Amino acid sequence: MTRFLHSADWQLGMTRHFLDEDAQARFTQARIDAVKTLARIADETECAFAVVSGDVFEHNQLERRTVARALDALGAFTVPVYLLPGNHDPLDAASIFRSDAFADGKPTNVQVLDSTEPVEVTPGVEVVGAPWTSKRPLTDLVGGVLAGLEPAPGIVRVMVGHGAVDLLSPDADDPARILVAEAESALADGRIHYLALGDRHSTTDVGATGRIWYAGAPEPTDFREVDAGRALVVEIAGEQCSVTPHDVGTWCFADRAIALDGVDDLDNLEATLDAFPNRERTILRVAFTGTLTLTQKARLDTLLEEARVVFAGVDEWGRHTDLAVVPDDTDFADLDLSGFAAAARDELRSEAEGGDTTARDALALLVRLAGSRA
Repeated sequence: MTRFLHSADWQLGMTRHFLDEDAQARFTQARIDAVKTLARIADETECAFAVVSGDVFEHNQLERRTVARALDALGAFTVPVYLLPGNHDPLDAASIFRSDAFADGKPTNVQVLDSTEPVEVTPGVEVVGAPWTSKRPLTDLVGGVLAGLEPAPGIVRVMVGHGAVDLLSPDADDPARILVAEAESALADGRIHYLALGDRHSTTDVGATGRIWYAGAPEPTDFREVDAGRALVVEIAGEQCSVTPHDVGTWCFADRAIALDGVDDLDNLEATLDAFPNRERTILRVAFTGTLTLTQKARLDTLLEEARVVFAGVDEWGRHTDLAVVPDDTDFADLDLSGFAAAARDELRSEAEGGDTTARDALALLVRLAGSRA
């Protein structure tokens, strides 16, 4: 029986443009902490080794401090760890895996899969990688390695690859797509016994064998990911292969489409924002539809402003937002304006009712400021 940990797409050193400095620091630390969590899972489940299927680092030009912190976290593993260069950190002339920072800090139990030769983990168990040597390979790297392998009776062989498979890739012309049929053929004739994939950040079972998996990213990185924040513990015993997902991630990317048509809806939005767990690790994207008065829009702006203080990030998704703001007589009831100011208010209202969004926003700000003085 062989048991090992399959992870991928750590992308250590990743930054997100929608995070402020404080949130970015928490996001960076969470990715380092995820490595330590993976080490703990490997120990608790008695894994014999771990593989990381590409994109260990966000890119090849990271600060030495980032590399040092990553390698320090890798030192938490008590079993051998095999790192595969992927499209973010390819094994090119500038590879981070060839840097002094990496060489100086690399724990002795960590090995880079920098060739396609099988590596003996323990007697009877091999790992073989298909490393990326450039950002745009012109062939199926996994298929190329599989074509050169022969069945090895008595050997359990784990193949480690990175990239899109043909069954899931939208780009039919991509020459680097991994052909699932060829991988399944290699599984059937015993050239390999499991294909550990990276690149897709959502945990995904590929094909019909139950032996081709994307581990997914241990921490989510985007709103589009369906099942990120996982790692896989794989057990191979004879003809049997079991794959068990384990939760790792602590961050959340959340989308919300919200209809707003009055005070009750704003009350519900406030309750929804207050009820979010782990707001300091949640990046929220909201799209609004409906109709609000200026006073109600002012309250919405206040709610979002307050949310940005406690959430890691709050982004209004303009492409999917269709929120009409219609001035109402009650919006101006408490505005004690006269003379030039009253004339300006009336002119802005006329322009806003004619569809001028700049005038509408100016009126909304006026109402909001007046409300803050009340």
